[in-house]
Amino acid sequence: MQITEDDIAKLVPAFYARVRADAVLGPIFNGAIEDWPHHLAKLQAFWSSVLLTSGRYKGQPMVAHVRHEPHMTPDNFARWLALWRQTSADLLAPEAAAIFQEKADRIAESLQLGVQFYRDRNAA
Repeated sequence: MQITEDDIAKLVPAFYARVRADAVLGPIFNGAIEDWPHHLAKLQAFWSSVLLTSGRYKGQPMVAHVRHEPHMTPDNFARWLALWRQTSADLLAPEAAAIFQEKADRIAESLQLGVQFYRDRNAA
């Protein structure tokens, strides 16, 4: 199964529409993001770089997430991942959804470790 730019273009905006409507995640994301069209384009570039090695994404995801450290809780990560799994399962073929879900799990784990490192460093 090969992921395509079309898969990314279908999943990312639909997922973040659900995030924005979510009772817990919506206020966090809506409070942090001022320009949703720009942010969605950046997120699509991120997923393209991650899954297609396109090199389109030029940002620093760890820096972006540490900036919102108080909201980066295990419960919020779990909620984000559950919504990601559901949205990808709803919109993509099972094989494609599984690829997105596995990669999201690894990214979330990495981000959580990075945020914890940041917290520990600042607590010392």
